[in-house]
Amino acid sequence: MDKHFSVTIRVWRQNGPDEKGKMVPYQVNDISPDMSFLEMIDVLNEDLIRKNERPITVESDCREGICGCCGLVVNGEVHGPDEHSTVCQLHMRRFKDGDVIVVEPWRVKSFPIIRDLAVDRSALDRIIQAGGYISVNTGAAPDANSIPVNKENAEEAMDSAACIGCGACVAACPNGAAMLFTGAKVSQLALLPQGKPERERRVLCMLEAMDRESFGNCTNEYECEAVCPKEVKASNIARLNREFLLANLFGKAEPKAAARHLISTPDVPEEE
Repeated sequence: MDKHFSVTIRVWRQNGPDEKGKMVPYQVNDISPDMSFLEMIDVLNEDLIRKNERPITVESDCREGICGCCGLVVNGEVHGPDEHSTVCQLHMRRFKDGDVIVVEPWRVKSFPIIRDLAVDRSALDRIIQAGGYISVNTGAAPDANSIPVNKENAEEAMDSAACIGCGACVAACPNGAAMLFTGAKVSQLALLPQGKPERERRVLCMLEAMDRESFGNCTNEYECEAVCPKEVKASNIARLNREFLLANLFGKAEPKAAARHLISTPDVPEEE
C-alpha cells in the first residue's frame, strides 16, 4: 500500500503536572503508510507550529526500539497493537484511511504526567539506585572471562538484562506493579557470580524502594509479560520472590522488607 491517507487522532493534552488535561482531536493528512507512528506525530506537530499552536509533547530518543522512551497507549494498548514492540516501531500501515486513533500517556500513579504524552519515569531509576548495581571490585573485562559461569545461568541473565526500563509492564498492570522490572534487574545480577556478594541487600533495598514509590504488587495477571517489548518473562517475578524469601529467612542484610510481598504475589512457574 503506497496511497497516502488521513486519520483523526484524539490526543491527551495537559499543560503540566498540576493542570487538568483533556482529549483533543486533530486531523492528520497526507500520511504515508511507511511512516512510523512518531513520524506521524512529527507531521502533526509541524502543522500545529505553522498555526502558532503548541506542539504535542512526546518523549522519544533512539527510535530504534532500544531505549523505550516512546512509551504511549495507542487505542487502549500499551505500545500499540503490535506484539512485543515499541511505539517507534509501529508503522502507519497498521491503520487505514479515516481511522480514529486514541493516544494517551502511561496511566500510572507512580509515573506523573510532565506534559501531554510525556511522563516522569524516574521512579524506576530510584529503584535501580537502591541496589541494582555491583559496588564491589569485580576486576577488569578480562577478569570476567576467567570466572566460570554456567551456560544456562548466563543465558537467563542476558534475557533478564534485556529489560529496557520503558515502564510498559507497569502501565499494563491493573495494580501498577513494577515487579517485572524489579525482578529482571534483580535476576540479571543474582544469576551471576559477580552479583552474589550483595545479593541479599540488593533485593531487600530494591523492594523497599519499589514500595516507597507507590508501585503495586503482582497478582499474576501476566499483562506485563504480554506487552514487554523485549519479551522479559514473568518467571523473573518468581525469582524475585525467592530472592526476597531467602534474604529474609537466612540473610543478615538490612532493611527487612515487609513480608506482604509473599502474601500478595503468588509464585510463577519458572519453567514457563
